[in-house]
Parts: sequence; structure tokens; C-alpha cells
Amino acid sequence: MDRKKFLRLSSFGLAAFPMPLFSKSVNKPIVISTWDSGMPVNAAAWKILSANGKSVDAVEAGAVYIEDTIDCCVGLGGFPDRDGIVTLDACIMDEHANCGSVAGLEQIKHPILVARKVMDTTPHVILVGQGAQQFALQNGFKKESAELSESAKNAYKDWLKKNDYKPEINIENKKENGPFAPHFFEDGSPNHDTMGLVAMDVDGNLSGAVTTSGMAYKMHGRVGDSPIIGAGLFVDNEVGAATSSGLGEEVIRICGTHTVVEYMRQGYSPEAACKKACERIVKRDPKKAATLQVGFVAMNKKGEYGAYAIQKGFVFSVKSNTENQIHTSKYLL
Repeated sequence: MDRKKFLRLSSFGLAAFPMPLFSKSVNKPIVISTWDSGMPVNAAAWKILSANGKSVDAVEAGAVYIEDTIDCCVGLGGFPDRDGIVTLDACIMDEHANCGSVAGLEQIKHPILVARKVMDTTPHVILVGQGAQQFALQNGFKKESAELSESAKNAYKDWLKKNDYKPEINIENKKENGPFAPHFFEDGSPNHDTMGLVAMDVDGNLSGAVTTSGMAYKMHGRVGDSPIIGAGLFVDNEVGAATSSGLGEEVIRICGTHTVVEYMRQGYSPEAACKKACERIVKRDPKKAATLQVGFVAMNKKGEYGAYAIQKGFVFSVKSNTENQIHTSKYLL
């Protein structure tokens, strides 16, 4: 056999056994989450990851923590819709593409646990509204009081006097508010936010979770990107995972987190993939994009992470064996 023919056959043989997409040693375990309020969320997830637990259990634990803790934008302490009703959204996704989601859930303390139950025990992905609540009650969840928290009640009364909705970009990150204080619009009314996190466990498996009470004073029944797989969260265990925060309608329009993961599949770094997704939003409507914020956070199979946002001010939190800190995201505008 001549040398050229041998090389051709050798190349053909190698093509039948492609190299893995990521071949370097991985940074694991690791968990990343949106905003500075993700630091204690990461700590809750780390208790499981550091004990060689599964990534899906870790992200669930992180989401449960924030649902118990934060006031205004996650959990039953969140601010209501225009009808004065608190509705909650959450989703979870594991390394096998198993996923569960609830939207418009009322009077249930931990929507992330209901989403996990949907994933683990039903053939469905999303349950909404009264059906989601009925499912929760049938599975042992307790129905909580529908009464607003004191801060939410006062803010809602003030909002009713103006009946106005003017979001302020990046109000989530204002220093005077702090990570656990209510977040407010310029006129004093509360803003919305989302807690999204993705994690890799010691076995290199990825999972993610998102939980939120959604946009303050939204129309009753409004659902943003948070509980939608491929919008607010997406996990592909061969490639990476991503989550988002910001104006959900814009994330939905580009299937944001799925888009980020697909860019990583093409070889883009997590940061570059997040940037490409932000560019899509801006390109669609540059004038509108100048008035809103969306941020993406992503991790690939090497445990490399990155983020990008449309506007200045988006931050994210990271916890691994080598670091525990808040990072400031790069931005387009």
C-alpha cells in the first residue's frame, strides 16, 4: 500500500471515532448563578456538590434556598400581578434532558419542588395555573395563604394609585438595595428578577434550575422565559448549559438559552456564545434593545463559564473548588 492511500484510510478510520467536543480536564464540581444574590444560592448547592451529590439535586437545593429567603422577586414574598395575585414560575432540567416546569402557580411555597415532581413523576414538561396547583396539592404540597407580604402589599397600594409600569434597567444590582432587599423601579415600585443556576457535579453531569415570581404588576396569566425550557434554561450534557435573566419576552423570541448552547456546540466559548445571543436580540430591534436588559450565563463541559448582557450592570456568582466570587459581565450597549 502506498503512503497516500494509507493516510486516506487512516483518516477514514479516525473519522469513524470522532474526538470528544471537549478533551481538556474539567473544572468540577462547579455552580454558577445569576446576580450577586447567587452567592448564598451557590453555597446551598455546594453542600450537595461537595459531597459528591448530583447536579440536579444541587440546583434544586439552590432554588429552594432563594424561594425561602428573598423578598420581592422570588417565592411567595414576591410582588403581585396587576390583579394583586402572586404567581410563581420555575423549571428544572437534568443531564438526560429530563425536565419539569410550572407556570402561574399560586399559593405554593416551593415551585421548584413542584417542577421537579412534574419531571420525575409525569410524562409532561409544563403544568400551568390551576392545574399546576391541583397537581401540587395532590402530591402533598401545602396551600399557603394568598395574602401579600407587608412590603408587597404597601408597594401594590402605591402602584394602584399610579397604575403605571416603567421598568428601570439593572435595578436588581443597585448597591443601595443589596442582594436581598426589594428591587424597585425609578418611581419606587418594585421590579422583577429571576434566579437561574447551572451546575456540574463530580461525574461531569450538568443540570440547571430557574425560579421567579415574574414581572411585578404583569397582566394576570403572563409567563416569561423562566419556566420555558430553551428560553430561560437549557441543558445539553454533551455541550453545556445556560440560563438567563432580564426581559423574558425578548429571551423567548430567540429561544435564548438554547441558542447559547448551540453556539457552544459550534465551538464558541461560553462568554462568546452569550454575546452572540445578546447580539441577536439587539439586531432584531436596536431601538427597543436600548431600553431593556437581558443577561445570559453559560457553562461548557470543561467547566468553563462566561456571561454577557445587553446593558452594563449584569453580574453573576461562581462557586468551585478554586473560587467563590461575583463576576461582572461584559455588555454590548
